[in-house]
Amino acid sequence: MQSDTLAIDFGTSNSAAAILSADGVRRIPIECGADTLPTAVFFPFKRTEMKIGSAAAQALINAEDGRYMRALKSVLGTPLTHEERWIGGRKRTISTIITDFLVALRERSEEITGQHFRKALSGRPVHFHTRDEVKDRQAQADLYACYLAAGFDDVSFLAEPEAAALASHGLGGGREIGLIVDIGGGTSDFSVFRSRGAKPEILANHGIRLGGTDFDRAMSLAHAMPLFGFGGQLHRAMGTGLLPVPSEPYIDLATWAKIPFLYTAEMRRMVSEMIRLAVEPQKISRFGTLMEFELGHELAFAVERTKISVNESGKADAIAMGFIEANLSQIVTPQSLATALAGNRILLREAAIKTLEMADVMPDKVGRVILVGGSSLMGFVSDELRQIFPGSEILRSRAFTAVVDGLALATGH
Repeated sequence: MQSDTLAIDFGTSNSAAAILSADGVRRIPIECGADTLPTAVFFPFKRTEMKIGSAAAQALINAEDGRYMRALKSVLGTPLTHEERWIGGRKRTISTIITDFLVALRERSEEITGQHFRKALSGRPVHFHTRDEVKDRQAQADLYACYLAAGFDDVSFLAEPEAAALASHGLGGGREIGLIVDIGGGTSDFSVFRSRGAKPEILANHGIRLGGTDFDRAMSLAHAMPLFGFGGQLHRAMGTGLLPVPSEPYIDLATWAKIPFLYTAEMRRMVSEMIRLAVEPQKISRFGTLMEFELGHELAFAVERTKISVNESGKADAIAMGFIEANLSQIVTPQSLATALAGNRILLREAAIKTLEMADVMPDKVGRVILVGGSSLMGFVSDELRQIFPGSEILRSRAFTAVVDGLALATGH
């Protein structure tokens, strides 16, 4: 008999659903036969129907008139979650958009399985917000409310690295102590566990607000944004001397979750004034073009593609920005990428060591380190973990489905 609880991994970058059947975990092909779908939405300007997943990304690629949004999970726990904005022809909040996304995920799951789901077990990061308990509690409360509004009556949560440990602790058998390192789009989560029998014993959980979207932002600020005026200078409107170009618009432009909220009349006026006062007006004019034609997500995708290319090939590649200005590009080398991500690497190291301290486990007692989450595929992640755990086996689980597999297994315990 199949479980009546739908396991949901609602991720910053990708989402998945699964159930536990008599034959084991059954992932639900919620998009074109795939086990995962991008956590992205698109609202066409001329009608109110929302596109999700790959259809949302394709609408952006096809240059359809509308508003694309990604990294919705990153906003949970902040006032922006409930702030109304005109999106897709009517006023909406991030909360209602997440709710609509979860409705679509539930309805697709019901259509494929023939079941009626009113119970959900959702993954959650160990901390939505690092070092902010109030925001952290609010983020789960926000997500819980979205699940209820999406038609679920009974909703519970399980820390994502614990779920990954359930699905992956059998890897590298024979080594008792292990560490799950789950790096997703928005958070990095860690679980130290002890394998004894069929179920892992969790010794400690820890997490920080650091993920693939942060890697994208660091790379964008280091390589792309200087071409748009970031780090430049402005003449004073009155008097002599120079002022720095405000950094906040560029940081927002490099942050997936904040891109849709940049396109305001106030921002366009600010950019016009910056162009007038700029020491290098051509660069800020590019920023103006980007604002005028709302090309922020196209730029973010270009940065992300280059990040993946350089990481996978170990060779230099260029961020192609010809959609903003003919022949505009910026070379990214493995060395310059490593420099841009150096701060993130330090944070990752500190969090891994903190997790060991919480578990009262020394690094040499960890027999295996299991990597899950799409952003764990970044080379610096495994390089850093090999330095911390030189005697451990570094293993890769199913990067995009280990969490949802574990959630489904947990519905049977």
